[in-house]
Amino acid sequence: MGSFKNAAIAFLAPLPSVLFYLSFLHHYRHRSSPSPPPSDHLWGWCFHHPLLLANVLFFANVDVLFWLIGLLLSNHWLIDLYWTVIPVMLVHYFASHPLAKADAARSAVVTVLTWVWSVRLTHNYFRRERWQWGAREDWRFNEMRKEYGRPWWWISFFAVYLSQQVFLIGICLPMYAIHSSDKPWNIWDSLATVACLSGIVIAYFADTQLYEFVSENETLSKHGAPSVPNLDTGIWRYSRHPNYFGEQLWWWSLFVYAWNVGQGWMFIGPLVNSLCLAYVTVLVERRMLKKDHRAEAYREYQRRTSVWIPWFKRTSGVPKAKSS
Repeated sequence: MGSFKNAAIAFLAPLPSVLFYLSFLHHYRHRSSPSPPPSDHLWGWCFHHPLLLANVLFFANVDVLFWLIGLLLSNHWLIDLYWTVIPVMLVHYFASHPLAKADAARSAVVTVLTWVWSVRLTHNYFRRERWQWGAREDWRFNEMRKEYGRPWWWISFFAVYLSQQVFLIGICLPMYAIHSSDKPWNIWDSLATVACLSGIVIAYFADTQLYEFVSENETLSKHGAPSVPNLDTGIWRYSRHPNYFGEQLWWWSLFVYAWNVGQGWMFIGPLVNSLCLAYVTVLVERRMLKKDHRAEAYREYQRRTSVWIPWFKRTSGVPKAKSS
């Protein structure tokens, strides 16, 4: 019953912004005058300021409404799910806005790639949550709730929601750039497409191998057998966080499209996201070292394995015994 309730909440939560935007498009397409609407009216302002409108809708619908829902449920799980969905909503928003102009091939390819990225990440989210809606929230939010105590109810607005607006709008800026230029497709678009697909594929295999590792350890635990302390096979043999690497490759490759149409300043989006993920990497590794049954094995793993970029193992540094 709880999962059904959460599913209903997930489907209904974004409707205010979706319905508002559809109303704007309907009004624009059925107006009598062919000239652009004046900017001193609501629909005129929406027409002249597509990026600001995206931020206003995000603030009202995600930052405020999702936050209130999280307070009522005492669980901020909804933002995790919509991290995988909002980029799809944004790419369609930028593509459908009346001021949009874009090379048809570039727009279509990026839209399809964003859907593929979203389906992969959404599938991984539900697989990890055992196909339940809102079963739990991000472990980092749990730790912050314990750390801040009673003030967490208002701190969560900034830490969980407003910060997500900065990250998500920032890393999705290339979608706006793509739909603000009709520069023809060229070799850089082809290279960006290959790199984007590579990032999605790497992240898929990394997350799948991690899921199988966790599932096997849970099975061993149920049968009273000792668990495997560390995942050091497959792509995880060459990187301690290949799933993070795949995600970063996706976002930086998406930025190449923006750079290619003359919006190189948009590197700030993936850069901020990479810095945030670097901090998350530190938190994850500290958490791993707090687990006594795997701390020693993980320290050795750290010494020998690249952090993000897959690379060959380093030598362990243990001297070989001299032969007599």
